[in-house]
Formats: sequence, C-alpha cells, structure tokens
Amino acid sequence: MSSVFRIRTLIRLALIILLGCGSGLSIGQNDTEPVVLEGKCLVVCDSNPSAEGGVTDSLGITVRSGSAKVAFSAVRGTNHEPSEMSNKSMTIYFDQILVNVGNHFDLKSSVFQAPRRGIYSFNFHVVKVYNRQTIQVNLMQNEYPVISAFAGDQDVTREAASNGVLLHLERDDRLYLKLERGNLMGGWKYSTFSGFLVFPL
Repeated sequence: MSSVFRIRTLIRLALIILLGCGSGLSIGQNDTEPVVLEGKCLVVCDSNPSAEGGVTDSLGITVRSGSAKVAFSAVRGTNHEPSEMSNKSMTIYFDQILVNVGNHFDLKSSVFQAPRRGIYSFNFHVVKVYNRQTIQVNLMQNEYPVISAFAGDQDVTREAASNGVLLHLERDDRLYLKLERGNLMGGWKYSTFSGFLVFPL
C-alpha cells in the first residue's frame, strides 16, 4: 500500500469521525476516551467544548488535559496550639501530604487552589487536646467560612470534630482550615484535610 493511499485513507476516516461527533453519533463522544487510528491518538470529542482544562480548536473539538484529575489528602503530626505570635491567621497547617494528584494543595501554606470550575468534595477531621475545652474549626473559601465543626464536651479529653461538604468552585478559589478556638491534637496524625474534584463544569 502506497504512503499516499494510506494518508488519503486516514484523512477519510478522520473526517468520518469528525462528522460523527458533530452530528450527535456515538462514535468517539466519550469525554475521556481518545479516538485511535492505527495506534495514533487523533482527537477527543467533547460534548462541552468550552470546558476548562482542554485545548479547543476551530472545529469545537477539545483535547482533554490531565487537570481533570484532582485529589489531595494531608495530615498534621504535631499538636496545634497557636499563639498570636506563631499564627495570627489561625490557619491550620499540615506537615505531611498523603495524596496530591495534580499538585493543587500547597503544603507550606496548607491551601488548596482549584485548578478549574467544578463540583468538589471536602472533608476534615480534628481532635481536641484538652478536656474542659471547646474547639471550633471552619472550612474557609476565599477568606469566608463555608462549614464548621464543633466539639465541646467538658468531660471528654480526646473529642473529635468532623464535617464534609460538596462545593461549586470557580477556578483559583482557595480552600483551607481555620481554628476559631481551642487547641488541636496532632501526635498520631489525628488532624486530616482531604478533597477531590467530583466533576468539572
């Protein structure tokens, strides 16, 4: 088979696939599965060409990037007993990352920054250090509290506070935990903060 004939055949097949995507046929319309011809990845057809995280050409075909995969999980290995001098913002800092797919959680600032618009899931779990104490932790989104967790049993020393939420985030939204009152126990990594992208919008 001549190279000219092979090129013409590939072009015809590519046009059939492109027309199929545009006309609503099921060929190659899965957002994550590439169209493959003779081992070559050509295009990924997208029913929402304007979605972030992909490169869109003049035909409305989006090639997906790896930013669709986002997940993180961080733990704190030491107690958190902030003072006005050590932590004026009362941000809860983490010292170990267990998962950081996409590298969108910054360990130094302990802030997650959304890489794209979408629905995200977050959860956190903290344990207070002392009895006769109340702790309150807020999940902050761009400096505003979204949800809180509270533990205030005066007779329990190691009381836990947890919460979780689904959020509609825009690109570059910032999420972190803030200790409103009390002291958190670290030690055996009792304090955790996790999140992931459920689906992009």
